[in-house]
Amino acid sequence: MPPRRFTLLALVLAAAPIATVAQTATPTLPFGALRDQATLRQGWLERRLTDVLPRLMRAHGVGMWIVPSREYNEDPVFFALVGPTTFAARRRTILVFCDRGPDHGFERYSIGGSDHGGLYTLVRDSTAPVGVAGARRRPAEPFGPEQWRLLVPLVERCDPPTIAVNISPTHAFADGLTVGEWEQLWAALPERYRARVVRRERLPIEYLEERLPEMLPSYRQMQAWVHDLLRTAFSRAVITPGVTRTDDVVWWLRERVRAAGLEVWFQPSVTVQRAGVEMSDSANPVIRPGDLLHVDFGIRALGLCTDTQHMGYVLRPGEADAPAGLVAALARAHRLQDLVLEELEPGRTGNEVLRRVRARMAAEGIDGSVYSHPIGDHGHGAGPLIGLWDRQDGVPGRGELPVRPNTWFSIELQATSAVPEWGGQRVRIALEEEAYLDAAGRRAWVLGRQERFYLVR
Repeated sequence: MPPRRFTLLALVLAAAPIATVAQTATPTLPFGALRDQATLRQGWLERRLTDVLPRLMRAHGVGMWIVPSREYNEDPVFFALVGPTTFAARRRTILVFCDRGPDHGFERYSIGGSDHGGLYTLVRDSTAPVGVAGARRRPAEPFGPEQWRLLVPLVERCDPPTIAVNISPTHAFADGLTVGEWEQLWAALPERYRARVVRRERLPIEYLEERLPEMLPSYRQMQAWVHDLLRTAFSRAVITPGVTRTDDVVWWLRERVRAAGLEVWFQPSVTVQRAGVEMSDSANPVIRPGDLLHVDFGIRALGLCTDTQHMGYVLRPGEADAPAGLVAALARAHRLQDLVLEELEPGRTGNEVLRRVRARMAAEGIDGSVYSHPIGDHGHGAGPLIGLWDRQDGVPGRGELPVRPNTWFSIELQATSAVPEWGGQRVRIALEEEAYLDAAGRRAWVLGRQERFYLVR
């Protein structure tokens, strides 16, 4: 008889419960091969660097923008400024942008790293020794203190009236300059340029916030994939009432995302509301007939994020649809979505949008809350917050930014309604859908919204 030896993996597998979720097919995204995706993203980057960034620097009176990052401690704006095959700042990368005016043009430099597909002039140190004997001689990649020495001639050549750095006590997206990098930058700058250093918080924020119109078709495809996946998740293909738990659905979603070659940017959640039962303290409950389901789910692809909340209902025997009271509650949440979209006017601050929506909610008798946010390069993206779940009177600082054209928003909210069929129990309908503003400020859903509950039959 062989010795009884068990690896840790074998013990874990032996103790694991039998899967309660069917292995359904995963919809495919029509984005093409990774090389094709990188080509698409590279085109977007070129447009952002040649059209968007110079315009924003001029709008905010910035002659030079310096963005230093060290490997694995990158500025939040870094990955929106570099090519799609860059996964970290190599050693240190100092990105320098110089607006020399209409006669001399706009210049981009990278001290360290690569030229990002020819979009930057790569600055090397031709005086540094090459370490490998007999190797083809080429300028060494700058490292450490000499990178700051290489920055000085760029500053002197550009001679900018203002030099912007990313320091902000309020906005994370404008606060990417670490103390260590700031101290070295300050020490490297010639004395006559130190008085020209300024903080322009809205420059990195608006660069991250602004969406190119050509991004929208791909983003719409991402949304369609998400909607299809959630429709399947809240169906008999995945849920067996009385057997499947909420965490089973969560991990089914994670596995489907992995199988599609994508990633989530936060752990999905699936929760239950149930007639006559307080479920707030229930962890990983079994899903039963009559349950109202909620999912919060977001993926990342092509450097873009989605953020979606949908609702489902598990039919009881003999039911063909959710109870009328739940259907009416969903309609009330739809009305709140309409109010937010209608008030999302360019030029208004996030706090102003929130105040207007809250006033209309009160007039229409809608009990709920609004906590919408920009989305794009990041899930909780750069731009104005329209409330937080626990800040319904406005968000200081982050809610004071204006709504701008060519931006995307996650319209995230909840409406609470009494449901007669549940004995007047109050039920939260929490929804989240992506909307966009075009160049003229017109608003529309990226794909559409969930109009009916997903039904687990």
